[in-house]
Amino acid sequence: MENTENNLTAIKKLFYKMNFNELKIDIIEAVKGSERDYTSGSLRKAILLLSIPMVLEMLMESVFAIVDIYFVSKISSDAVAVVGITESILTIVYSLAWGLSSATSAVVSRRIGEKNHEGASNAAFQAILTGFAISLFIAIPGFIYSNDLLKIMGLSAKIANEYSGYTAIMLGANVIIMLLFIMNAVFRSAGDAAVSMKVLWIANIINIILDPCLIFGWGPFPELGIKGAAIATTTGRAVAVFIQFYIIFRGNKRINFVLSELKPDYKVIKDILKLSLGTVGQNIIATSSWIGLVRLVSAFGSDVVAGYTIAIRIIIFSLLPSLGISNAASTLVGQNLGAKKPERAEKSVWITAKANAILMAALGLIFVLFPEFWVSLLTPDLEVIRTGGEALRIISYGFIAYGPGMVLVHAINGAGDTNTPTKINIFCYWLMEIPLAYLFSMSFNFGEQGVFYAIVISEIAMTITAAIIFNKGKWKERIV
Repeated sequence: MENTENNLTAIKKLFYKMNFNELKIDIIEAVKGSERDYTSGSLRKAILLLSIPMVLEMLMESVFAIVDIYFVSKISSDAVAVVGITESILTIVYSLAWGLSSATSAVVSRRIGEKNHEGASNAAFQAILTGFAISLFIAIPGFIYSNDLLKIMGLSAKIANEYSGYTAIMLGANVIIMLLFIMNAVFRSAGDAAVSMKVLWIANIINIILDPCLIFGWGPFPELGIKGAAIATTTGRAVAVFIQFYIIFRGNKRINFVLSELKPDYKVIKDILKLSLGTVGQNIIATSSWIGLVRLVSAFGSDVVAGYTIAIRIIIFSLLPSLGISNAASTLVGQNLGAKKPERAEKSVWITAKANAILMAALGLIFVLFPEFWVSLLTPDLEVIRTGGEALRIISYGFIAYGPGMVLVHAINGAGDTNTPTKINIFCYWLMEIPLAYLFSMSFNFGEQGVFYAIVISEIAMTITAAIIFNKGKWKERIV
């Protein structure tokens, strides 16, 4: 009881230390956007101003998949399964994009903390250039071999032949995803997270409008089925990237590009690649584990895959506020280390970790109590609702640990130490999650439930491990 009261007191201090009018002003500033100096002043206000747009940005990013699944579910459960498996394949793209964006954030936030805006802009351009080049190596084979990839992932030849157009478009246009991730990281790490939030609002509005029009052939639009969902999503993201480039070249932000000065800087590219290897490794480890879990779940039928896919989409959506707050902690760590204020950086992490634990515990309780209700919002199929509800309920048991774990890992990455989280991922995902999932589901005959319980156990282990390592403080000594 005493711990609960202390936690509630902490969260109240975080959000309500200011009076109502001050809070209202700060919320307006957070949504509107600003370029404050986050290396001085109130930490709680800094977390609030950074967290609000970052949380909304993360929510907007997840809306893409939620909207696609909602409309695609009107086609068939097989189509939903294709979306889920395509997303699991795309997690390789996401892991590369996230690795580059994390490295970009670490470098840019350090330069901003040092008041070196020219160096921050140069690092941003080199990261964008690198991301563009990498995406080309995925686009061509991904577009050509999309049908084969779906078969490898366990779908029948009939389903793969019918719906592979969705996968081909999403993989072929991965450059848009790559650039969106990197450029959002640039704005966030510079302290202007509202830009990333706003462009994703626009992108999602476009996607929501185009999705039903292109899938079902509303009005003058052709009826493209599942391929229409891919075109709608790609179009929305492409518009967002165009707007981001416009803002950067306009030159009235901390990060700005001058066309005549843009050229490859191989030393900076090498530094970013070296720094990103750890984060890319983390995500590849996590996403390969994710692909392995989908492969295990596919052994129990397409209805189970569809239910699991919808449950994971709901979980990812609910985790995004936590991810947004974690990104705020990462930015504060980078900027304050750049300003030679490591204790302030550490304090910001523990504040956000405690807030995240409370937030995710509340969300987890809601999902444990009413799992099937949330799944039913995205599909009318009763069997999919049953299996999806089961997955949502079990995985939500570990929510209270997921939030602070994300903060701690992001903080270590934000300090430029990407090797340590990589080792944590290897231990928790490869050495724990996949073996446990196979053991529980196949050897112990727990079925798909075994996979779900393996996720909970491995994620809790990750949080405990990250907390122990973070508390040792070696991340403060990292030079970027």
